[in-house]
Amino acid sequence: MDRLESFKGRLALVTGAGDGIGRMLAHTFAACGMRVAVLDIREDAARSVAAEIGDGAIALVADVSERNSLVAAADRLKAETQGLALLWINAGVGAGSSLLDGSPRAVEWVYGVNVLGAIWTAQSFVPLMTDANGPRHVGITASSAAIVSPAAPLTLYAASKHATLGVAEALREELTPRGIGTTILCPGLLNTNIWDAARARPQRFGGERRADAANAGRWHAAQSPDVMADAIIARIAAGGGYVVAYTQRDTPPAFAERTAAIRAGFVDLCSDES
Repeated sequence: MDRLESFKGRLALVTGAGDGIGRMLAHTFAACGMRVAVLDIREDAARSVAAEIGDGAIALVADVSERNSLVAAADRLKAETQGLALLWINAGVGAGSSLLDGSPRAVEWVYGVNVLGAIWTAQSFVPLMTDANGPRHVGITASSAAIVSPAAPLTLYAASKHATLGVAEALREELTPRGIGTTILCPGLLNTNIWDAARARPQRFGGERRADAANAGRWHAAQSPDVMADAIIARIAAGGGYVVAYTQRDTPPAFAERTAAIRAGFVDLCSDES
């Protein structure tokens, strides 16, 4: 973990850090010698992970789908720090609904967190990076479904992660001229609690709900998010790029098939320059 020498002693913030990939990221950055701000919509989860990390970790509570909630969290962080060195936009929720049949609440919830939440998080916390001395970096968690659509139906969740990827790529274009590196993480199926994401649903989206635990089997049988840590650290140390941590063997050939289909659809409408 010594590959982030220039980030040691500086502040990292991870959203959706109360469990799963966010918790892994928070612990990984702490192991690299960074001070970590743990942000989650659930106060008990944020405080629990901050307590696990110790060493001055900060617990923050915010609903990423509410811009004002994030602005307030950024104001609190600014009051006790000299600048933000690393921001990881990770908070996300899952829903198995289809696009055509998904309820308005489900659509607003998933896109509010996964897409608008990524934008509001960037707007709220990137300004805190202007005061940071040394390299700065922003990470965004999308999904391997954003890289390639697997054989399974493209659900509301997967479609939202395609949109998250688009936001990530747009942010990269805006952050690069500012000297801020960007890493885009696209993980496959891992052992996280996203199958039960409705437990953290804010009140305006119908309050907390619990998914049927029988649905958790394939997540619980999957690998831990910890398996991505070294690849993520290496990518940040290299200045940014993609980490596509696929967990299904058919992902690379499916990606090749998708890109081939896109190439096959190219229509040359360039004017004759001669």
